[in-house]
Amino acid sequence: MDGMERSRRSLSALGLPERDLGELPDSHKRFPDGAQYRVEIPSVEGPGPFQAVMDEAERHGIRIHRISQGSGMMLLADAEIEQMVALGRERGVEVCLFVGPRGGWDIGIQTTSAAGGGAAAVLRGADQLAYGVEDVIRGCDLGVRSVLVADIGQLWVLGRMRQCGDLPPDLEIKASISMPTANPAAARVLEDLGVTTINLPIDLTLAQMAAIRAAVDAPLDVYVESADDFGGVVRYYEIPALVRVAAPVHLKFTVRNAPSLYPSGAHLADLAVATARERVRRAAIGLSMLRRHYPEAKAGPGAMTT
Repeated sequence: MDGMERSRRSLSALGLPERDLGELPDSHKRFPDGAQYRVEIPSVEGPGPFQAVMDEAERHGIRIHRISQGSGMMLLADAEIEQMVALGRERGVEVCLFVGPRGGWDIGIQTTSAAGGGAAAVLRGADQLAYGVEDVIRGCDLGVRSVLVADIGQLWVLGRMRQCGDLPPDLEIKASISMPTANPAAARVLEDLGVTTINLPIDLTLAQMAAIRAAVDAPLDVYVESADDFGGVVRYYEIPALVRVAAPVHLKFTVRNAPSLYPSGAHLADLAVATARERVRRAAIGLSMLRRHYPEAKAGPGAMTT
C-alpha cells in the first residue's frame, strides 16, 4: 500500500481506475462494426494530399479509415472542402477537419512565451469562440461530418448545439492532441462533453492508456509515430499491445524528421503530398507488424462517417 487509500477509494467511487493498469488487460470494447482498430493518416492538408494518400494506400494494399487535417477549415476554399468530402464518401474514409482559429495564430503574446505554449490551440475571447463555431457551421454546410477541436469551451458549445439540432446529429467531435488528455478523469470529462473520439498524448505508457480505456467507451487515437514538434515518438513494435489494450483505437501515423506543414497551402504543396505518401508507407509497415504479431486483430470495413 502507498498510503493513498482514501484518494484511490474516491476515484473508484467515481467509476475511475484507482491506479494505472500495469497488468495491461485486453480491452473488450469495440467500434460499432466490431473492429478493434482503424487507421488514421493525419496532416492531410487538402484534396491533393488526400488523393495521394488514397493512391499510396492502394499501392500498398492497406485500408485507410480516417484522414485528418491540421491547418483548419478556414484555410480551405469551399471547393476544396467539397472535394475532400466527396473523395471521402467515394472511398468510405472519414474526413476530419480541424477548426481553424486558434490562440497561436492570434495576436496574443502568451503562446509565444516559454511557459505559454499550452495556450496555442485555445480560442481567446468570445469573438474567437464565435469564429471557431462558424468554422464548424461552414464545414457542416459543405458536408463535413467530423471535426477536430482543441478548445474545451468550444467542445461544450458544439456538444450542446448538436444536442439541440443546430449541428448534424451524426457529427463526430474529435478532441485534439493539443488538449492533452493524460488521465482517466480528463477523458471522462471530454466524453461527458460530447466528444466521440479522443486523441491521447504521444508519450503515455500502455498501463496509462489501459486506465483511460477503462474509464471511457469513446475510441482513443494514438500516435504510433509522431511529428518532431510533438516529441517524435516511434512505437511500431508496441502496435499489437496498443490494439489489445486501447481498443477501439485509431492507429495514427505521421513522420519524424519532416518540416511542419501548418498552416499549409500551395507554397507547401509538394511537401504536403510527399509526406502524405510517406505516412501511408509507415502505416503499411506498422500494419505488417500487427499482422505478424497479432494476426487475429480485427479492423473494420469502413469509417464511422464521411
